[in-house]
Amino acid sequence: MTRRAAVLLALTVLVVALGLVRGRRDASAHVSTGFRVGLVFDVGGRGDKSFNDLSWAGLHRAEKELSVYTEFVEPNGAEDREAALRLFAARGFDLVIGVGFIFSRDVDEVARAHPKTRFACVDYAPPWGPGATIPPNVTGLAFREQEGSFLVGAVAGLTSKSKHVGFVGGMDMPLIHKFDAGYRAGVLAVCPQCVVHRAYAGTTPDAFRDPAKGKAIALAQIAAGSDVLFHASGSTGLGVFRAAKDAGAFAIGVDSDQWDEAPGTVLTSMTKQADVSVFDAIAAAKRGDLGSGMRVLGLAENGVDYVHEGPHAVGIAPAVRARVEALRGDIIAGRVVVPAE
Repeated sequence: MTRRAAVLLALTVLVVALGLVRGRRDASAHVSTGFRVGLVFDVGGRGDKSFNDLSWAGLHRAEKELSVYTEFVEPNGAEDREAALRLFAARGFDLVIGVGFIFSRDVDEVARAHPKTRFACVDYAPPWGPGATIPPNVTGLAFREQEGSFLVGAVAGLTSKSKHVGFVGGMDMPLIHKFDAGYRAGVLAVCPQCVVHRAYAGTTPDAFRDPAKGKAIALAQIAAGSDVLFHASGSTGLGVFRAAKDAGAFAIGVDSDQWDEAPGTVLTSMTKQADVSVFDAIAAAKRGDLGSGMRVLGLAENGVDYVHEGPHAVGIAPAVRARVEALRGDIIAGRVVVPAE
């Protein structure tokens, strides 16, 4: 048995033993194109009504429209994430995608071990430090979250009656700082007298899955006068929604339209088009022109937005919507530059 075959067998046994693989296959696509895409979800997997579901939608769309063969894995932890990435690479998949910033270093490590395989990572955080570089076979898919957050910040500032609004972050880290900074800038752009109350749920990834902590932070901000609260905290935000609903305050969702989590309480949501990002990356990889480095999407590229139309935006007054849409135009035109820190 060759070394590659031995590694592949070991990885396959590990992944199957852990019950990780759940794939969607289109045999005819596999035969007709031979282009294979493997996607590894963030912890939580499908059904999170957020980033994982959006990434799945992009993968599914690519399967149907681009006739590519797809499989996915739902991992249980850090070791499982890396094992799943290595399994797809060892099996010779053409593109391997990790969903979530937490994959960044795993993707880098596995990519260096498999230089002939293309990798992409949604919400990728580039390596930093002296001499740190992105591997040449890695594409980082990222967003200018601060731009979408600016718009919902403006909605909050124009909607608040108390002139106090809140921000609840998940893990205290640069990615979430972009939401925080953009939101504050948006609030103050339309309501200079407004006070923005800010807090983070923690300093580890567990801060993204602690609804009780989210509720406690939200209640403290509501007690300080906040009547609109924006969260960027994963499932921790479910606690924010509960606190806002109980107090009769508004909440703002994140990543996807979160109206269904608390109808009438969710004023709007800052959305990230991860589905578009994943689909575009697959299309580019299949064409052979998926470049290395970062692909960053903002308002101009329709990579971020906010819910401002339809029944899930009924709480936004027409005058507020008009003002915020004007701000959107200013950002796209470069007249307003939104801070990321």
